[in-house]
Amino acid sequence: MRLGAWLVACYAFLYAPIAFLVVFSFNDSRLVTGWSGFSLRWYAALLHDQGMIEAAFLSLRIAAVSATIASVVGAAAGFALARFGRFRGRTLFEAALGVPLVMPEVITGLSLLLLFVALEQMIGWPYGRGAGTVTVAHASVSVAYVAVVVRARLADAGVALEQAAMDLYAPPWKAFAVITLPLMAPALVSGWLLAFTLSMDDVVVASFTSGPGASTLPMVVFSATRLGTTPEIYALATVIVAVVAFVLLAVALLSRKRG
Repeated sequence: MRLGAWLVACYAFLYAPIAFLVVFSFNDSRLVTGWSGFSLRWYAALLHDQGMIEAAFLSLRIAAVSATIASVVGAAAGFALARFGRFRGRTLFEAALGVPLVMPEVITGLSLLLLFVALEQMIGWPYGRGAGTVTVAHASVSVAYVAVVVRARLADAGVALEQAAMDLYAPPWKAFAVITLPLMAPALVSGWLLAFTLSMDDVVVASFTSGPGASTLPMVVFSATRLGTTPEIYALATVIVAVVAFVLLAVALLSRKRG
C-alpha cells in the first residue's frame, strides 16, 4: 500500500504540472492564478502570433537538417567503432566522440561560438550567426548520441550474418547494403528521432550560436516566460503535448497491428 502511494505521488509530481497547463490553456483570463471561464482565445492568439509560428518552423527545419547530418556522421562513427576493431587513434576517437555526452551545454555552446568566430576571421565562414550555425552546432552535439545507438545495435547483432553473406561471395559493399544497413535501420531511425528531439528541446547551445532573426522556438518561449507565463504559452505547450501524444499513439497502434 505504501509503495502504491509513493508511485501515485511520483506520477502526480511528473504529470500534474502538465495537466495544470493544459487546463489553464483554456482559461479566459490572462492571469494564471485563477479560473475565470472556458475560452479558446489563447489558441486563436497563438495562431495569429507570427513570431511564434516563424520560430516553430525554423526549429523544425533546423531539427530535421541537423538530425539528418548527425545520423549520417553518427552512423559512420558507430559502424567504425563496432566493426573496425582496434585501430590507431581509436581511444582518442572514442573519447572525442563521447565528450558531448558529458560536457555541460554551456561549455559546448561557448566553445562552438568561439569556433565560429575564429572561422569567420580566418576563412570568412560563417558570415555572422544564424540558422546555419545553429544547425551545425546541433548536428555536432547529436552525433555522439546517434553513434552510441548505432554501435550498440551492431554490437548486439554480431557479425555472423555479414560473414555468411561474404562466404557466399557477396562483395563487401553488397553485404553492407543487404545485411548491415537493414540491421542498422532501427538504430538509425531511433538516432534520428533522438537528434531531432534534442534539437527541438535545446536552448543553451542555440542561444550561443544563433543571431538576430534566428531565434528558435525554445528560445522564444524561454524569453517569453522570463516576463511571466501567459495562457498563450500554455496553449503552445498543449499543442506540443497533443502532437507528441498523437505520434506515440499512432506508433503504438502500428506496432500492435504489425505484431
